[in-house]
Amino acid sequence: MVRRLAPLFALVLAACSAAPAREAGPPLPRIASLNPCTDAILAKVADPAQIAGLSAFSSDPAASSMDVTTARRFPALSGTVEEVAALRPDLVLGSSFTPPATAAALARLGYRLERFGMAADVPASLEQVRRIAALAGHPDRGEALAARIEAALAQAAPPAGAPTVPALVWQSGGMVPGQDTLIAALLARTGFASVAAQRGLKQADLLPLEQVLANPPRVILTAGDLHGNEDRMLRHPALAALKGTSRARLDPALLWCGGPTIVRAAQRLAEVRSGLK
Repeated sequence: MVRRLAPLFALVLAACSAAPAREAGPPLPRIASLNPCTDAILAKVADPAQIAGLSAFSSDPAASSMDVTTARRFPALSGTVEEVAALRPDLVLGSSFTPPATAAALARLGYRLERFGMAADVPASLEQVRRIAALAGHPDRGEALAARIEAALAQAAPPAGAPTVPALVWQSGGMVPGQDTLIAALLARTGFASVAAQRGLKQADLLPLEQVLANPPRVILTAGDLHGNEDRMLRHPALAALKGTSRARLDPALLWCGGPTIVRAAQRLAEVRSGLK
């Protein structure tokens, strides 16, 4: 009898000594994003079920910095308090431009608002990636995305000793991103020098065609609607006559946000640099 009961006693003892099951953590938050730049990051680091809605910009091909098909799977938010309240999220991601009245109304209704500014360099963008991933409850995904961004930049870096290429990012109507912008930082990381930054121009300053013709850069990166009337200068015949200046298309969507957009921007800039003759 004792021999027959021994295995049973062993099982009971094993069950008593086993480690208790890990307690479930707090539920993951449902998040509404009112900022196209946070949209793009949130879509990469959160579970789809966590995304209550994304800004309407991300569903518009002319304004989105992320895959439009992915963005359209979620409610599109124009930024009103009523829209947010209808979704009842646990957290709202806004921008530094979120109107004070909107922020105050969200606070009165008990909604937590986290604001994000425009990242002016790569470290600031990586900090936003990690912050949003942590807010979503997935810090490991933030680290993984940050690693992918750093790897893309490393791969897009110029060979050691390669000369810096003067480049002008020229937008609709002759507007330039200028200094202290993320695209200027990405140009530097991929072997270019921002001509607009060197001239002391800032975000949304204008650079007339005459000044470009008088002192042309090595490459002009046109970032606008080449078929629009306001972009006539981007395809002006005088530009084609410039000797030693190349022109290349740069998707305007690569200028607005950091996060996963940096990967595509780095790849495109490396492609342009390698194609220069």
